Amino acid sequence: MLKFGFRTDIGKVRRDNEDALLVLPRANLFVVADGVGGANSGEVASRKAVHSIETFFKANPIGAADNLEGKYRNNWFRSYFLRCFRKVNNEILSMAHHKPQLSGMATTAVSAYMDGGKLYITNVGDSRAYIVRDGEIMQLTEDHTYINKLIHAGTLSLAEAAMHPNKNVITRALGAEGAVEPDFYDFDIVPKDRVLLCTDGLHGELSDEEILAIVNTEDDMDDLCMKLVNAANGRGGRDNTTVICIEI
Repeated sequence: MLKFGFRTDIGKVRRDNEDALLVLPRANLFVVADGVGGANSGEVASRKAVHSIETFFKANPIGAADNLEGKYRNNWFRSYFLRCFRKVNNEILSMAHHKPQLSGMATTAVSAYMDGGKLYITNVGDSRAYIVRDGEIMQLTEDHTYINKLIHAGTLSLAEAAMHPNKNVITRALGAEGAVEPDFYDFDIVPKDRVLLCTDGLHGELSDEEILAIVNTEDDMDDLCMKLVNAANGRGGRDNTTVICIEI
């Protein structure tokens, strides 16, 4: 049985919380989203994303007869969540089209789905998934950011990236373009693994090592989420922070 906790916080600087989250423990599905856009439209985008993912998941249960064929193909996970995220992308674009005041809204989204001994991650944007095992932390997702492209191209160091004025510019988001291409990851999981989903309000303030140090000191998942959010706020809280922690 999964142990889990979650928390979202406005932070110390922002006037609104444009993060959103989805927790469906009976379905083993967890999502965090971080909205972008002016005039509070980022808040609309992130909430629309998690609502649409929930609606899709409930309308298309993975174990249902019409999904069994896909489930037992090697690419069932990619096929299922690509269909889900593309539908969400289209719904956000449609909403923005019909409501001009929402023009330009978009959102990151990272989802974690667990099935038996497998963890399936789908990601668009710079919200992250981590796994903590045997006292070590590993980032599972790749940030879709302008800075990350420069780092991989070898034109920017990690130290330079931390100070770059465009470090928060994302290159993929739900609602940003007509077509969306998520990243997909799958991992074997074992009891006592901890999976962490978070928006950049956390990893923008704390290093992976600092996150790990907090994770290693707390057994209760709700208390762990609170400690992580408080640590981000203590470092400045320049953004909204949302965290979901799951122990296998």
